[in-house]
Amino acid sequence: MDIVETIKARKSIRAFKPDPIPQDILKQIIEQALRAPSWANTQPWEFAIASGKKLKEIQEGFVERGMPQDSTVDVARPYEYPEPYMARIRALAPKDRAEMTREEMEARTIDNFRHYGAPAVIYLLVGRDFFYQSKGINVWSLYDCGSAVQNIMLLATNKGLGTIAQAQAVAYVDIVRKVLGIPESRLIALGIAIGYPDWDNPINQSRTQREPLDSVATWYGFD
Repeated sequence: MDIVETIKARKSIRAFKPDPIPQDILKQIIEQALRAPSWANTQPWEFAIASGKKLKEIQEGFVERGMPQDSTVDVARPYEYPEPYMARIRALAPKDRAEMTREEMEARTIDNFRHYGAPAVIYLLVGRDFFYQSKGINVWSLYDCGSAVQNIMLLATNKGLGTIAQAQAVAYVDIVRKVLGIPESRLIALGIAIGYPDWDNPINQSRTQREPLDSVATWYGFD
């Protein structure tokens, strides 16, 4: 699969098969992803990969804690969604039904906490002292990490795997930190669920739309 085909094929998977991923494949994916660019070659990313009993323990802890109304996160989430961003979120809702009930929302959250059945999760870690600095937040460290995360997701797609980058995977960082023994000196920024997609599940059949190029790009100096 060439790079253009891989980019087009990548999507967020929300139903995985239970089949385990060989550790060697995960090592290959992450090692190749490390070629991502970073500010002055600082390479601010680290990764903690969980599977098996450890991942199950994290999932059970999240489900027991419940809806993330009092979530503890290391990296703040968006506080507001002004337009046009809110309109893009609304576009995700099914067109043929009303809003979800509270019970449906809770069921979706639990499914999210269980990483949609994925057999492994790759947690993105960032040095706390590199992100929170004396003169302000070093946003570039997360920008650089985003390049590595995208590399992981594209490389996974190329190997027939699926991924979904999850904010909910780090809703309760204290649970992840305790189970995996991650020190306070490392921020737990994101979780990437990874596994073999269950293409028979209807939830994996839909695709989100992207804004047309002309609405997000302005050209200068081209005659």
